[in-house]
Amino acid sequence: MKVQSVAVFCGSQPGNNPVYAEHARELGKLLSILGIKLIYGGGNKGLMGEIANAVLKEGGDIMGVIPKVLIEWEQQHTGLKELAVVPDMHTRKKMMYEMSDAAIVLPGGFGTLDEFFEMLTWNQLKIHDKKIFILNSAGFYKSLIAHLNKMQAEGFLYSDYSDRIIICDNPKEVFNKIE
Repeated sequence: MKVQSVAVFCGSQPGNNPVYAEHARELGKLLSILGIKLIYGGGNKGLMGEIANAVLKEGGDIMGVIPKVLIEWEQQHTGLKELAVVPDMHTRKKMMYEMSDAAIVLPGGFGTLDEFFEMLTWNQLKIHDKKIFILNSAGFYKSLIAHLNKMQAEGFLYSDYSDRIIICDNPKEVFNKIE
């Protein structure tokens, strides 16, 4: 299946390592060049702002989905042609999952991990079968990957997580594996 849109989950903070923002911008540029629509959280700060601004700069297609409660917190992106304001986080996540063909997880905080694990759980339960890519910028997810390996080794996973998750170290690697 050709990927036409991706949900990108990432931080509304930039993080401390400049490579996180660099990778977000590079990913946004690659999405635009390949004609893949970005579905993201609708914010204008942190890595969310970086990827959105890169897509817009390249003339790419983008859809923001933001809950009412986060409009002020995340500073909704005012440059978007498509921005859905939804009642809550659950609606946001469900809408992003439904609109996308795959997901890419960049560095982020609690919200990013929540989105990642919910999508992964839905995948395991066969609610969807979308591929999930982890962009492991500067080894950000090294500890999480080690924990996933521990969960697997200890018999807590129903199948090999690598059937669902593709781990990449840079944006170009994502696009070498996405289709």
